[in-house]
Amino acid sequence: MAGITEDMIGQQLAAASQIIETQVDAEIERLDNLDGDELENIRKERMAAMRKRALKKNEWIANGHGEYRELSEEKEFFECSKKSENMVCHFYREGFERCRVVDKHFSLLARKHIETKFCKINAEKAPFLTGRLNIHVLPTIVIVKEGKTKDFIVGFTDLGNRDDFNTEMLEWRIARSDVIEYSGDLLQPPTANKPKKTITMHDSRNKKTIRSGDDDSDDSDY
Repeated sequence: MAGITEDMIGQQLAAASQIIETQVDAEIERLDNLDGDELENIRKERMAAMRKRALKKNEWIANGHGEYRELSEEKEFFECSKKSENMVCHFYREGFERCRVVDKHFSLLARKHIETKFCKINAEKAPFLTGRLNIHVLPTIVIVKEGKTKDFIVGFTDLGNRDDFNTEMLEWRIARSDVIEYSGDLLQPPTANKPKKTITMHDSRNKKTIRSGDDDSDDSDY
């Protein structure tokens, strides 16, 4: 039976390989048979796409993309969310170690994902926003798409509930909210940092005080 099974698998692989080869040959033949006008149209379409991307990149840079920076006041949060289609904002507090961890990862992600604005704001200086967004645990990452709040990453629960997660883990979690260009598998976190337990989406925003995500830190009343 084992020999038959192996033969069947071999035949299936051969058939699949033949299908792919046929498809490739057909595409090559199609391209070879394109006339001058068709090739020119393809070239123009690609050039137009490249120009559109370049213009978009210039727009992103003009709006402060490509660098991780702090918002000076609450109204700047709303201004940025209107100018940038995708925005990820870190609500932090001075002296919280886990907030410094987020700063480190955001500095890397801001440069990598120029299509998205990465910023932070001091929660203590943003009482209206923290109240409106029901933020009670720090760090909290607020994800905004097209001017609307789409998602929250509260503490490090969604990141394996550990402080030493890698940048790829945070990138994957943010990508699940569809605000960055991501080529990996959205259904599985990066294997290099996969936690032992299944990741659950936990919302701690029902607590009444803003506190650090550190287990051994005191609650900080606002």
